[in-house]
Amino acid sequence: MPFQIIAAIFLLATIFVFIQIGVVTVAFDKLGLSQGSAMLLLIASLFGSGINLPLFTVDATREPDPRWQERLRWMARLHRNLDPAKVLIALNVGGGLIPLAFSVYLLRHHPLGGGVVLLAIAIQSAICYGFSRPVPGLGVGMPIFVAPIAAAVIAVTLAPDNSAPLAYICGTLGVLVGADLLRLRDVRGLGAPLASIGGAGTFDGVFITGLVAVLLA
Repeated sequence: MPFQIIAAIFLLATIFVFIQIGVVTVAFDKLGLSQGSAMLLLIASLFGSGINLPLFTVDATREPDPRWQERLRWMARLHRNLDPAKVLIALNVGGGLIPLAFSVYLLRHHPLGGGVVLLAIAIQSAICYGFSRPVPGLGVGMPIFVAPIAAAVIAVTLAPDNSAPLAYICGTLGVLVGADLLRLRDVRGLGAPLASIGGAGTFDGVFITGLVAVLLA
């Protein structure tokens, strides 16, 4: 599809620029990753952004938006049991599963108290829920820099000595909980046959939140 090809080219160009100016390396270096590990995580997230793992379906309260017709044909080839009268809830690998796994890794390698982490995620989730809005025919949208700035402020306030890992953890998980999980009840009436936890993939709010939040913390 032309739009997807253009989007892929744009994302690859964005990665190239980020790498050239060292933003990605600097961000993940603050999290204790080597340059090789950071690149591996970035590449895995990029390719994982195109993979959605089906979880369950819910009844739709609105007909699929016309903008989804072409994508519905592609989705029907991948998911033979796809029902237009239902919304497929899926977990995006690049924007959901990998950030979740990396957050667990950070928790195991940094001295962050469980209470502080839970409080940070709760605050971030509330902020993301408050600023996110259902967008008919598309999904759930949110101003892109609200989450990373909030995550950085929360992390610096609650754990100044470990603000970078906490910023990534509460930033990414806060988006997943506040803008995705808590908004699942809204997806029934969006006219979108697919609701992906983790958004459109790597370079949506989850990736930008994690990267920018770490740089600011």
